Amino acid sequence: MLNFLRPFFARLFGPLIQALARTPVTPNMITVAGCIGVSAPCLAMFPIGWLFPGAATATVFTFLDMLDGQLARIKGDSGRFGAFLDSTTDRFADACVFGAITIWFIKVDHLLAVVSLFCLASGLCVSYVKARAEGLGLNANVGLIERPERLVIGLTAIGLSGLGIPYVLPIGMWGLAAGTAITLYQRMRCVYLDAKAKDGPRAAEQPAAAPTAPEQPGAATAAPKQPDVAPPPPSATAPGSPPSAAPPPASVRPGVAPPTSPPSASVPSAPVPSAPVPDAAPTAPEPPDAAPPAAAPPGTGPSPAAGAAQAQPDA
Repeated sequence: MLNFLRPFFARLFGPLIQALARTPVTPNMITVAGCIGVSAPCLAMFPIGWLFPGAATATVFTFLDMLDGQLARIKGDSGRFGAFLDSTTDRFADACVFGAITIWFIKVDHLLAVVSLFCLASGLCVSYVKARAEGLGLNANVGLIERPERLVIGLTAIGLSGLGIPYVLPIGMWGLAAGTAITLYQRMRCVYLDAKAKDGPRAAEQPAAAPTAPEQPGAATAAPKQPDVAPPPPSATAPGSPPSAAPPPASVRPGVAPPTSPPSASVPSAPVPSAPVPDAAPTAPEPPDAAPPAAAPPGTGPSPAAGAAQAQPDA
């Protein structure tokens, strides 16, 4: 909000900056000196009630802190480390200013102590939102009250209160809390809209740029093992008959059990006439037993041949 005053302060401090440019003083030295000049008086004087001296000293070093950027441009020493050091020392100085006045408010007014803590936390968040957004390539350069405005409002209210002007300190702190909260909301909304505008087309182009092929079953994982099918029992055919042709196997899909036909639906095969099996070769007929010897007439003894026949089985 006070950016329009930068040209005025540049012309005001122009002769001083030209004089510093001819000395060995570097922009980083001015940055560190400005941080110490703001932090030390606040921490030393605010907790004991010396509000005006502390606020006046901190205000002088606050304006001198704006010289580092102009001196860096004149000397050509601007770089990334200088920007990093400047941001870090600014956060430290802000914390010292509002932390020191919070210690004083704890002694005199607890409600204003809470308001001061809110100004401290929200002020750090406002600066962090902008730094983080710039790191992501997003825009957050908006806001009602930025760091220069916070320091001017806070130090002015504290200094006038130290001179005995009533109600100026509560009005200044409440107004600073409301303005900081509005600034935080503005920056977060700006980052949200910028991120949505930049991420929307990128998310829409991503499927068209690299379409992914649908996953085919069995491409990433191995095909499921088909269940073992028991072979059909051999048909009872007579020896010598031609074998019957086996039906072609049905195609089995992966993961689907092969269809089995119920036993009742099977069609019995026609009986195949079998050739008569020839019997074994006929054996020669046994010779008929020898005729029994004729009976000897009574009164005669056995013949020698008969006696030999009877004695043969005993041999």
